[in-house]
Amino acid sequence: MFQDVLDFLMRFGPWGLFIHAFLDAVIFPIPAFFLQVSLSLLHPSTALWLATAGFIGCLLGTPIGYLIGKLLGKSVLYKILKKEWIDAATDRFQKNGEAAILVGSFTPIPFKVFTILSGCLNFPLWRLMAYAAIGRATKFYVVGILFYLYGRSAEGMVKNVSLYIFIIAVPLLLAGLYWNRRRKRKRNEAIPSEAAAALTDAVIPDQQTPTA
Repeated sequence: MFQDVLDFLMRFGPWGLFIHAFLDAVIFPIPAFFLQVSLSLLHPSTALWLATAGFIGCLLGTPIGYLIGKLLGKSVLYKILKKEWIDAATDRFQKNGEAAILVGSFTPIPFKVFTILSGCLNFPLWRLMAYAAIGRATKFYVVGILFYLYGRSAEGMVKNVSLYIFIIAVPLLLAGLYWNRRRKRKRNEAIPSEAAAALTDAVIPDQQTPTA
């Protein structure tokens, strides 16, 4: 059945990928990556346009998945997706929501798991959109650029593209998140110290040495 859906969407070219990427962020269990590769093989010269269509479709579908999670909770996830996917994504969210979204953009776990979980766990929508944009743009455009530059010979390159992105890009992104979080923590720790020092100066006046 899913293959029939993919064959149907493939007839519409970029618009089919747009619809697939939209549904991928909401409920469809097959990642848009597979349709992107199939369409890019047919017309490598349009690979960048295909990447753009998929990226925009994914971003537009992200808040819909978020709303589903907000309204229906995890019950809908357990009905449409594997329990191990949901448990793995939930564990990552509890440790670090931003990192979970970035990593989820590249892993085989369907991206809809992260959009719906964000709604379930009340993760801020604007942050979901921001990190989803970074992660999904990376994946869509890496595939698009490879096909645009190397044509049909890029098919072998993109088979493990998720692994390559995960190995190279994810550590850099996580390092940036760690550095930013650490900088904010130091700044927050410095504020109470400065406030305490100012309060001490205000409450305890300087003692004057008595004069003879």
